[in-house]
Amino acid sequence: MFDKLTRQPDDPLLALIGLYRADARAGKVDLGVGVYRDEDGATPIFRAVKAAEQRLLQNQATKAYVGPEGDPVFVERLWELTAGPAARERPVAGIQTPGGSGAVRLAADLLARMGVKRIWLGLPTWPNHPAIFKAAGLEVATHPYFDVPSQAILFEQMTEALKAAEAGDAVLLHASCHNPSGGVLSPEQWAALSALMAERGLIPLIDSAYQGFGKGLDADAAGLRGVLAAVPEALVAVSCSKNFGLYRERTGAVYGVAASKEAAETVRTNFVSLARANYSMPPDHGAAIVSTILGDEALKADWMTELETMRRRVASIREKLAAGLARRWQVLTAMAEQEGMFSLLPLAEADVLRLRHDHGIYMPGSARINIAGLKTAEVDTVVEKFLSL
Repeated sequence: MFDKLTRQPDDPLLALIGLYRADARAGKVDLGVGVYRDEDGATPIFRAVKAAEQRLLQNQATKAYVGPEGDPVFVERLWELTAGPAARERPVAGIQTPGGSGAVRLAADLLARMGVKRIWLGLPTWPNHPAIFKAAGLEVATHPYFDVPSQAILFEQMTEALKAAEAGDAVLLHASCHNPSGGVLSPEQWAALSALMAERGLIPLIDSAYQGFGKGLDADAAGLRGVLAAVPEALVAVSCSKNFGLYRERTGAVYGVAASKEAAETVRTNFVSLARANYSMPPDHGAAIVSTILGDEALKADWMTELETMRRRVASIREKLAAGLARRWQVLTAMAEQEGMFSLLPLAEADVLRLRHDHGIYMPGSARINIAGLKTAEVDTVVEKFLSL
């Protein structure tokens, strides 16, 4: 029966991981995988995470199912972190999900169940976004967002394209630290976009995967909060992979902001039925860690301190890399003003392959680089190899 299947292409990033591991050269550099690394090249576990795990080890009384909704305390505390002081002002329904990707998928399934036919994505976007929405049965429409050669956000083209969207269409927005470009909207652009969404009756689906990695926890959520204040309904997907370092724990949540308590309750029941049919119950461990941290002032303060240290380190490496690469590509001075883990370089695929073959520098063919994976000591060497192209 399996002969009826068609072989699917390997995921390019997963294939790149395999090539990197097989490379025996000592000076190889991984600029592909989207994880944070410290100066030792390790992806560390937060001190607060370790402390929370110790508490769970000592005090957790059961491993019974948490139910399709997950831990309601985790869901509430994460929403307060995301939505800020206004978290309790609007009716909202949220459930725990297996990571941010699980949250986006549940949001996509809910949109399809609501009868939404189309969702708009900015180009470029995270490669898995189109796959998720197409799998949910949504039509994917696109609009310009970021121009790689000029390193500029195409905001006028973006808003002009969205004027063609119909009332009831969904629009995916990156809350902060745009993946893969690093280009983020200004407060004025967020305000204009929020007004456009409200005026045209568009449904925002906001993907918040990097809160705390751009300008800081509250600054990175400002655009999201502005959109929620402007529209009557919205969906929000939240990931704890990056800002809590819980990549493998698959910890996230999805929220529906509604116009009434009755509507929010209807959204909740639909989230639950979709989750039940999809994966039944979410994993508990990561959510229990996050809930423990956010519920303890000392742990939360330590987590925020360590996250801020990581944010500043990434920004410092970004500035140093931008200054070096701008010696050949002047336009890349813009990288210093971009935010988060990723940037896109104006390189041809042949350049990417040459860097891999000649110098052991690994990144996807799109020339997306993970700045957060670089050691400070590697920056000068990486710049030298890029300038040799």
